[in-house]
Amino acid sequence: MTDRLSPEAVHAATLTLDTHVDIPWPETPDPRGETSRCVDFPKMAAGGLRAVVFAAYLPQGPLTAEGHAAAAARCEAMLRSIRATAAGGGRRIVTRAAELAALAGSPDLGVLLAVENGYAMGEDLSRLALWRGLGACYVTLTHNGHNLLSDSAIPRPDLGDGAALHGGLSALGRQAVAEMNALGLLIDVSHVAKSGMLQAVEISRAPVVATHTCVRALRDHPRNLDDEQMDALRARGGLMQITAVPSFLRAPGPDGKARASVADLADHVDYAVKRIGLEHVGLSSDFDGGGGVAGWMNAAETGHLSAELLRRGYDAAALGLLWSGNFLRIMRKAEEISAG
Repeated sequence: MTDRLSPEAVHAATLTLDTHVDIPWPETPDPRGETSRCVDFPKMAAGGLRAVVFAAYLPQGPLTAEGHAAAAARCEAMLRSIRATAAGGGRRIVTRAAELAALAGSPDLGVLLAVENGYAMGEDLSRLALWRGLGACYVTLTHNGHNLLSDSAIPRPDLGDGAALHGGLSALGRQAVAEMNALGLLIDVSHVAKSGMLQAVEISRAPVVATHTCVRALRDHPRNLDDEQMDALRARGGLMQITAVPSFLRAPGPDGKARASVADLADHVDYAVKRIGLEHVGLSSDFDGGGGVAGWMNAAETGHLSAELLRRGYDAAALGLLWSGNFLRIMRKAEEISAG
């Protein structure tokens, strides 16, 4: 049953959270003003997007001491940059579930932080506590290319990758999962090979999340989750965030380019909700990292996705769960487990 309020009014009353947004680096336009970025604070305000997770993205490099040190330095610089532009002026840095929930009664915009690619950890587990201290709420275990923690869903032959390096998670990766549980850091299995993803879901004491993925049954892409993976998430209380990457939503056309719309994104949401239940599904864009579909090309157009979901029969309560309620649930659970 849909609400009698207009889609615009329902959207405006919803605590909307985009769980994966990249930031340009090293040339990073200041998001406090209008920029060419898909997500800046004026666009968020215009589109009713209340909070975002800005990710410090680390491209995969060689598995050497020098490569890990360079990635670690970049990671910390990116996290500090996100913090510097987010504080004050009607914005809040959000590091805990209660702080995110409190945005529902405030006009402020929320900024959450994350690390995309555990490559930057190298062999030093203490970096996880450093990142958590800087405000990170999740760490994506891999990007494209195997690292010391896990095999990736997309190997990098240019870096010497074969089909697999560890057979899923490495021993160090298992230690990292345990340390993240202890710190209250969510484990993001986006980009992780199916073997490693299923192992992470099984051994983590807290629910895991795929912050930017889609449904493999609808689009056969190595970055998407198949039914077995989706069922595993449901069984362990986890969450998949359907994302606005055209190539994850639809196959390429004759010209080799994938084109998708908010309707295609909603199709993936529908499938996931029917398969594993509303409480295990959410939304993300991957803006400024390849995301953007017709109708939702930047943060200013966020209301169009809400309108499409409402048109399909999701009500205000369901919309709230998809946009932030389900992510809040797993944040709270991770914090409870961390607190012991």
